[in-house]
Amino acid sequence: MRISKLLSAIFITGASAQKFPDCANGPLANNTICDTTADPYKRATALVSLFTLAEKIENTGNTSPGVPRIGLPAYQWWNEALHGLARGASWAAAGNNFSYSTSFPQPILMGASFDDKLVHNVASQISTEARAFSNANRYGLNYWTPNINPYKDPRWGRGQETPGEDPFHVSSYVNALVTGLQGGLDDLPYKKDLRDYYLPSFQQCARDSNVQSVMCSYNAVNGIPTCADEWLLQSLLREHWGWTGEDQWVTSDCDAVQNIWDYHHYTNTPEQAAADALIAGTDLDCGTFWPTYLGSAYNQSLYNISTLDRSLIRRYASLVRLGYFDSASVQPYRQLSWSDVSSPAAEQLALQAAEDGIVLLKNDGLLPFSSNISNIALIGPWANATTQMQGNYYGQAPYLHSPLIAALNAGFNVTYVQGADINSTNTTQFAAAITAAQKADVVIYLGGIDNSIEEEEKDRTNIIWPTTQLSLINQLSNLSTPLIISQLGCMIDSSSLLTNPGVNALIWAGYPGQDGGTAILNILTGKAAPAGRLPITQYPSDYVNQVAMTDMNLKPGENNPGRTYKWYNGTPVFEFGFGLQYTTFHATITPPSSNTFEISDLLSNASTYKDLTPFLTLPVAVSNTGSISSDYVVLLFLTGTFGPSPYPKKSLVAYTRIHDITGGATANAELKLNLASLARGNENGDLVLYPGDYKVVVDIDGKDEWSFTLKGEEVVLDSWPEKSTVG
Repeated sequence: MRISKLLSAIFITGASAQKFPDCANGPLANNTICDTTADPYKRATALVSLFTLAEKIENTGNTSPGVPRIGLPAYQWWNEALHGLARGASWAAAGNNFSYSTSFPQPILMGASFDDKLVHNVASQISTEARAFSNANRYGLNYWTPNINPYKDPRWGRGQETPGEDPFHVSSYVNALVTGLQGGLDDLPYKKDLRDYYLPSFQQCARDSNVQSVMCSYNAVNGIPTCADEWLLQSLLREHWGWTGEDQWVTSDCDAVQNIWDYHHYTNTPEQAAADALIAGTDLDCGTFWPTYLGSAYNQSLYNISTLDRSLIRRYASLVRLGYFDSASVQPYRQLSWSDVSSPAAEQLALQAAEDGIVLLKNDGLLPFSSNISNIALIGPWANATTQMQGNYYGQAPYLHSPLIAALNAGFNVTYVQGADINSTNTTQFAAAITAAQKADVVIYLGGIDNSIEEEEKDRTNIIWPTTQLSLINQLSNLSTPLIISQLGCMIDSSSLLTNPGVNALIWAGYPGQDGGTAILNILTGKAAPAGRLPITQYPSDYVNQVAMTDMNLKPGENNPGRTYKWYNGTPVFEFGFGLQYTTFHATITPPSSNTFEISDLLSNASTYKDLTPFLTLPVAVSNTGSISSDYVVLLFLTGTFGPSPYPKKSLVAYTRIHDITGGATANAELKLNLASLARGNENGDLVLYPGDYKVVVDIDGKDEWSFTLKGEEVVLDSWPEKSTVG
């Protein structure tokens, strides 16, 4: 199934029903648009040729009215599917078919699983459910997901929407998700940082995964709003990355075209802003700015009609590709129905996605629970969480199993006291929480932050535990009852919990979705073994005083300790990739016979894209040296002295998740590296393979390593088209 994907997500609002055109008996039946033997471009061109100028302009916004006189229904282009169906779905009343769909964990937790196959399976299920809703006229056929901006600043409110901070990890996640679905602020990022950090995930989407749609964002890059940036949308995206399909199109983020004029003040008139975005390569305005101003812009001769036709043809060609104009009898995906939504397999997948992402951060031996624990005190503002577990951009779930419900379902005797709010000074429930804790065999405190503190348009000014919650935790830790902390939401400084001997165990569970409570209880009881890894760095709280959010520099400077695990020169609370298990593992690399390579030899069989040329496949044997069966995430980092200094501390270049390694057993993994794995960006933004000394290391604690050398002249693997205003 080839479903349109975009690169961002937007706040949730209402929805309206979608309808299919009648290509059997309607006015379009004899038009080429309904000829299934013609290619999508010809079919879409035939359709658009029937539009008047006014009808063309009316259909440039996300809420397109269609053209009733020719039988083209209205169509809503804005549909969300970040971790399940969301905005755009027309939900039936509770208790009826199509009243819910599977709600998976947020990407930040699924990213922590480091399991691309899992992500692909989740995306495939979302795609199936979306098609089923579409067939019932309850959803569109293009979905605005994923958000693939690397999560480089812990204060960013939208971090939960992303897989994490590492560009390679984000790119791999995106490839798995897109193939499953398809069958700020203006500062001057250096070209080098654009190459190495900001753009790899977008290149993966457009060039390597052939995503069908892309979103230009609110911000400007080096002074030019992205939706008006012809270099970004045409020279780089379409021409250099070869993203030239007749059905591939660019949408703006909602009101981003309007922002060109009234926020960025990039143009003197709204008409010029509308025309600039159209000419640059934007094909859809999420908003009403184009329908309002493209008419007067045309009257001022600010764009040609062929440019407008181009944008319409691209979008309608994508709907042709998706079978929108085909009858149900010839389109197999039109057969999907309510029975394909929230199936038992989908429910199990949602649970697995949550379990596999949960990260064990501290354990003094309390976990997993012993069989003599029967009385639990469940405390904290997440203890009875429901929609909290979904994060943002969520839809109607079939159920929301809170930790409280999960603990009761597991057969424990539970005393529940909220104890504290997410972020208030109210301490009136402290006494009840302490009393419950004193009577229990174990205390499980579930807290942290949620959408009341972090989400779109809610960047944070600090990364600390809310004060009242931390005060209650400290009081609970002074009791003799064992204490487990389950931190939810995105990263906050847990250093005081790490060093507090009264806190026996600490897990991070992000936003775990519809069965999040069950997943947490399964991890604590040992029904599932934790193997997730942090996809982001947990910084000390003072980090926010050391790095301005508006400082785009990744590398450390005089007043900047650097950003992400690649460059941060301070001591993190927990580093990227951290995660404990209930057992122990040993990993061994089987190195190649040679550790010296000539660059010219490596490029002798280069493909069209030199950076994708294979380097080697590295076998790694992983042994479970403990007694508990567990998954293990193999992380392979690259470090070394090659290219210009300063050098990144290390970079993730490969990973895989091995499932169910039993105690005493050994499992094998193969980690594939290509030349892009070894290359770095230079000051011009070129991707360069340098001679020098390299080393790959397994895991953050260096379970094994292998060193090698590249010899010869440096080679540019990829060079961007020139743009004098960048850099």
